[in-house]
Amino acid sequence: MAQILDQTQIAALLSVWGYGAICGVVALESAGLPLPGETLLIGAAVYARLTGAMDIGGVIAAAAFGAILGDNLGYWIGRRYGVGFLERHGARIGLGPEKFRLSQYLFYKWGGAVVFFGRFITLLRIFAALLAGANRLPLKLFMIYNAAGGVVWSSLFGFGAYYMTAGFEQMEGGVARFAFGALLAALFMLWRYYRRHEARLMQEADALFAARAAQTHAQI
Repeated sequence: MAQILDQTQIAALLSVWGYGAICGVVALESAGLPLPGETLLIGAAVYARLTGAMDIGGVIAAAAFGAILGDNLGYWIGRRYGVGFLERHGARIGLGPEKFRLSQYLFYKWGGAVVFFGRFITLLRIFAALLAGANRLPLKLFMIYNAAGGVVWSSLFGFGAYYMTAGFEQMEGGVARFAFGALLAALFMLWRYYRRHEARLMQEADALFAARAAQTHAQI
């Protein structure tokens, strides 16, 4: 499945599978597959507003349940097979050596908070649960962060897309276009901010793992 779905594909998917499509795609993405869970959630919220064929509460509940279920599956896969499995096979699911090292560093630095906040970042949304299991985050702590992240993420993006669509429907054409342009500009600035800090965090990760390797070598 493509990482980006257009409006026609989303409408077709939702009309056939309904809430099950939302739950299934979000769950599989959360378990570690590079599927467009967030895109589908936003598309479903817009679809619910424009057509009335789905209830926004049901859309959010399906996404939240899928997120929590998928993260639990990802956690147990990571716990069962460990870091070595991800190092050997991560590239097959988009987790190459650099991304893996960065994700691992973020988890080491912030622990369980990565499970919660990772829900809002594409890379971490896919791999945070796997890394939580591989790094032996206590199950109780993981479940708390996991449930909170799934509910908050689905509510913010679901309600946000739903009511933003409603707001655009009530605007004059020129105002709507201006608001949409401002939204795109804001998203671009957020992307630039993330890219700048991604490079800095990668340098910190490299320094940390180099120091650990040197310490291990000195002890041998």
